[in-house]
Amino acid sequence: MIRPTLRGRPRQAAALLAAAVTVTAFCAADAVARSYPFGPRTRAVNDLGNQYVPFHAHLWDLLHGRSDGGLLVNWQSGYGSSFLPDLGTYLSSPFALLVALFPRDEIDLAVYAVTVLKTACAAAAMAWLLLGLRPGRWWTAGLLGSAYALCGWSLADASYNPMWLDGLVALPLLCLVGERSLTGRRRLLDVLIVALAWIANFYTAYMATIGAGLFLLLRLWLSGLPRRPAWAAAGRAAVTVALGVGLAAPLVTVVYFGTRHAYPGRVTHFAPVATEDLLARLLPTTYGFGSPAVFVGTTTLLLALALPFHRAAPVRVRAGWTLLVTAVALSMQWTPTHLAWHAFATPNGSPYRQTFVLCALLVTAAWHTLSYGVPARRALAAATALLALVAAVASRSGLVHSYAWPVLLLAVAGSLGGLLLLRRLETVRPVATTPTVPDAGDGRAPQPGAAARGAGTRRRAALAGLAAALLVGAQVGEAAATSAVATRLRLNHLDDYASWGDRQRSQAEAVAGADGWPAHRTDPGREQTVGNDPMVVGGQGAQYYSSLTADVLSRTLTALGDGWTSRGRNVQSLDNAVTDAIFSVGARVHSPPDQHQRWNPRDRGPVTVSRQDVPPLVTVRPSAAPTARTGVSAFGPSPYRNQELLLGTRVYTVPELTVRTGDGGRPDRAAGDRATGDRTGTVIEAPRTKAAADRRPTITARCPAGSEVYLWAPHFSGTARLTATPAVPLTGRFTSDAAKIAAMQRLGTAPASGPVRIELSPTRTGTVPDGAVGCLDTARLHTAVQGLKATGADEVTVSDGTVRARLPAGSTGTAVLAAPRIAGWRCAADGAEAKPAGTYYGLIAVPLDGSATSVTCTFHPPGLRLGAAVGGVSLLTLVLLGTLTAVRRRRPAPRPAPRTTARPRERTTSTL
Repeated sequence: MIRPTLRGRPRQAAALLAAAVTVTAFCAADAVARSYPFGPRTRAVNDLGNQYVPFHAHLWDLLHGRSDGGLLVNWQSGYGSSFLPDLGTYLSSPFALLVALFPRDEIDLAVYAVTVLKTACAAAAMAWLLLGLRPGRWWTAGLLGSAYALCGWSLADASYNPMWLDGLVALPLLCLVGERSLTGRRRLLDVLIVALAWIANFYTAYMATIGAGLFLLLRLWLSGLPRRPAWAAAGRAAVTVALGVGLAAPLVTVVYFGTRHAYPGRVTHFAPVATEDLLARLLPTTYGFGSPAVFVGTTTLLLALALPFHRAAPVRVRAGWTLLVTAVALSMQWTPTHLAWHAFATPNGSPYRQTFVLCALLVTAAWHTLSYGVPARRALAAATALLALVAAVASRSGLVHSYAWPVLLLAVAGSLGGLLLLRRLETVRPVATTPTVPDAGDGRAPQPGAAARGAGTRRRAALAGLAAALLVGAQVGEAAATSAVATRLRLNHLDDYASWGDRQRSQAEAVAGADGWPAHRTDPGREQTVGNDPMVVGGQGAQYYSSLTADVLSRTLTALGDGWTSRGRNVQSLDNAVTDAIFSVGARVHSPPDQHQRWNPRDRGPVTVSRQDVPPLVTVRPSAAPTARTGVSAFGPSPYRNQELLLGTRVYTVPELTVRTGDGGRPDRAAGDRATGDRTGTVIEAPRTKAAADRRPTITARCPAGSEVYLWAPHFSGTARLTATPAVPLTGRFTSDAAKIAAMQRLGTAPASGPVRIELSPTRTGTVPDGAVGCLDTARLHTAVQGLKATGADEVTVSDGTVRARLPAGSTGTAVLAAPRIAGWRCAADGAEAKPAGTYYGLIAVPLDGSATSVTCTFHPPGLRLGAAVGGVSLLTLVLLGTLTAVRRRRPAPRPAPRTTARPRERTTSTL
């Protein structure tokens, strides 16, 4: 019982050291960059601020019982979105649960703490793995473990995509599973590890599983096992992975079907980066969004480069690890293998998300170099020469900045100095030159005295300490510098968002004061702070940003005049009186523009709330039963007419337009583009000079007196203002490009005279479509709302994935739930059998025959039943295997046959 404990202590020490070095370097980098929480600069860039922090805030609310919805439906976002796929994509990591321990207004700090903890755990897991592969110095294993966790992929890409870090943790754990498949021990634990890895983040777990499979195949080849035991070990590993993935199936299948029903993102085609850019990312302090971040530290890189020349290592080890690292590096640059790494779909954004696997293999190769002893001077010289060649080729890349060279030189000096000191410790042994204990006369050689031995031990300890200081210092220094540079450069290349502060606090207070769910929705407002404001500040709005944004939601809101970014997967709030009536938005928060987004500082003001009378969530429309023809495809080109279809009443006047340039001329016409969704319209040129900017284009039209004027210009960028109006006009802000379209904006009230003049201030060349202006008759809208209230539900209750509505007696036509008809909804009138819900122009619909007095709709995420069945089969198989194993172990061993002593054959003699 003592031996395993002693053998485990070095691995524990290595894991703790790796975690400590990782946390130190990670936090030091943010302190140097003056990034949150160690400085004023926000770290909430891109999807971290737009998606991950809001989703963790929603998880906090869910864990504390304060969210609208549950595990099945998120009623705060997208007017009702499927939450289980989002949970499996962004929040299923066990680490995510730790946000519940932080205050709600410190959600940014909670996500940061989870990020640091994941990175530290990845370092500890790799250090544990390395000492299990080969014996060696525990502190060098800890150093290499931190090199893996602080690789370029982790610092530059995964640090602001925290769910990817679960793959960083999973890879060394899956490699340990492969190691144990050689012996067949702890199979239950290994199945649970695989299941947990795939539950935490199936996307990076898929890549980590491929990497661990390649790792195991090489280990089997190097082990020299006969063919049958090798195949048996591979089979055990395959069964373990299959059972683990099967246990994770209830979540994985839900995410898979969620992506099937999601709005299609941009279709991208892979193009490998140039060789100089690939090699440049091996060096410290380089950064590039579309190139593989393969930095692993200079010490690790030198050791990996020295492996082919390290004669102390067996030839098979040198050849095997060198070939595997090379093959994986080349697979990242070839389209077929690139697609295989990414589940046969090139991702939007960074196309090298499997880079952490290559970093792990480089670290493992470096460990094999060091575990056979520090390479000789010739091997280190060859590795240094290769590093110099890498630097020379990389110098032609634009990713290498001037500050990279001093960091690299210092790292090389520290790494080589530390390795040479370790080499000296291995080759020079302490020898006593003068005996201090006389010969005892018994023939034994004289022994050095305690003083001499102590002096030698102290010298060796000093050399070892100096070597460790040089190696750890080089590792921490260059990793911190690389992370700090990436943090600063990300702010220049990506959108950024402010951490929780006064703005979010004011919005949350305003939403809480007006909240009346489910009697009506409260929208947190058009002037958004992040793409998922309802999850951050509360309320129930249209805003929703996810990789799983439903296709029907995006297309429905776009047809109604809403705007979006991220190519349709980030729908925005639509500040429109008609859509507020359609979706029962009875309260709306109005905030000034977010100053963090660099709007005009003069656009300041208090946070206000406007209220309007709206129908209930469930209304009754006097129409025929819903059919496929009343789906999203039934919408026409005009968002004003589409809103009237859903409302059931004509409330808009869409006048003819006259568009003039700043000089009074007629602008050019633009043909429609099906690829971008741009319709035929008028070209609005961006001003090229200051004088041209002062002469602004205009739109003139004629609206009924007193009507509300809206402008719909999805492919226009800039501002628009009414001129010569009786009330203070509003400023409509429009932003569009290849990845976003602008939402319809209310500009003010039409004058009594009728003519409306809209002044445009374009920031880039865009278009204004025909039928861009809509004039809303508020009196007709009020009448339509009163009619829907009179025939709508008397009472509506909502609990997670179930909506119940009590209807007036004798209701006929179609009951319409003001929520997008995403896949998974089933409805029934009274106690009838539930059937798949119908669709009413993209909303949930249930046919009524006049006898029903209630409607019940329930939501079942697509794929959940299939995943539960697969998970049940996997669990049953695991239980059977465990039972058979237990029975086999309890079965008494067969008794050996009793040994019998053969009697000597009696010799008989015969006489004749």
